[in-house]
Amino acid sequence: MEFCFSEEQNELRRAARRFLEVESSEARVRAAMETERGYDPRVWKQLSEELAWTALTIPEAYGGLGLSYLDLHPLMEEMGRTLLCAPFFSTICLGANALLVGGSDAQKDRYLPSIAAGETTVALAYAEKNLAQGADAIETTYSKRGDGYVLRGSKHYVVDGHTSDLIIVTARAEGSRGSEGICSFVVPGDAAGLTRTWTPSMDQTRKLATIVLDGVTVAADARLGAEGDAWHSCERALDLARIALAAEQVGAAEMCLDMSVEYAKVRHQFGRPIGSFQAIKHKCADMLTMVESARSAAFHASALAGQDEVDLSEAASSAKAFCSDAFFHCAAENIQIHGGIGFTWEHPAHMYFKRAKASEVLLGDPAFHRERVAQRMGL
Repeated sequence: MEFCFSEEQNELRRAARRFLEVESSEARVRAAMETERGYDPRVWKQLSEELAWTALTIPEAYGGLGLSYLDLHPLMEEMGRTLLCAPFFSTICLGANALLVGGSDAQKDRYLPSIAAGETTVALAYAEKNLAQGADAIETTYSKRGDGYVLRGSKHYVVDGHTSDLIIVTARAEGSRGSEGICSFVVPGDAAGLTRTWTPSMDQTRKLATIVLDGVTVAADARLGAEGDAWHSCERALDLARIALAAEQVGAAEMCLDMSVEYAKVRHQFGRPIGSFQAIKHKCADMLTMVESARSAAFHASALAGQDEVDLSEAASSAKAFCSDAFFHCAAENIQIHGGIGFTWEHPAHMYFKRAKASEVLLGDPAFHRERVAQRMGL
């Protein structure tokens, strides 16, 4: 395996950076943060219709470009650098992956073309109020009713769940335990009995929602995969999302490093740039080491996803754990290097710090993933 990006992938990165420097500037990110929707529909239309980013990893048979996860990687890094406010992560990295991994051919034909075109947004409602990970954490239930199913329960921390057109809900059969009896269902965002509420959170660059299912009825063809046997598909879809999130964290961590280095060059103290002081040099050097190490971990996981590895769990968890630590460390050091100005609302450093903390716990915190790797290794 070559640990480097191809020229085509690097060109995608350069094109993405040019676009995002304008359309996801600090001013536009702040404007999106102030809205309940959380993004600018015009920018979403541009990146989906003109740039075809939403079609990148969707197979050609369903209207996509059929590229690999390694092609997605540099794009996620650039989105992380600018804290892009858009339903890309929720729709492509969570929702579309759930359909690709667990959906039938008929379901893929029905949903993926409009997702690839940017016409349909999707959210994955997996997490519960307990914020725990794993099959045991799923408490929302489903029961048979005629030819369909009835869903009851609540989902929390659903990325873009208040605005998505479709919601993929993970639930378990009443009375089941563990990984047995788990199913995923495609639920329209306007389904009867479905209540969606925007939940203000620390990181306003990525909107979260609470979803209540009060007897929501869905048809039998809304179920993804075999009845009661969807945990493996759900876990793989989550692992693919974790890899994409790790790549995003790398880009954001690198941006924190770049901001720190630039400020250290221009900020003078005692008649010299603060970057000339050994303490600042050490901080920047440590940040660079963590960024490059995180990039290697995320690259490895993305490459394995592109090769359709059967078990991605260890690579996905390793990447998510290390990249979470790297991003949080760089975001914190960025504030320290900037000093007092870094603590203010007017400076963007706080936005990266909040995104770092929120991304750290999204889809499992580092402690969960280290334990998961240890279990996979038999330790």
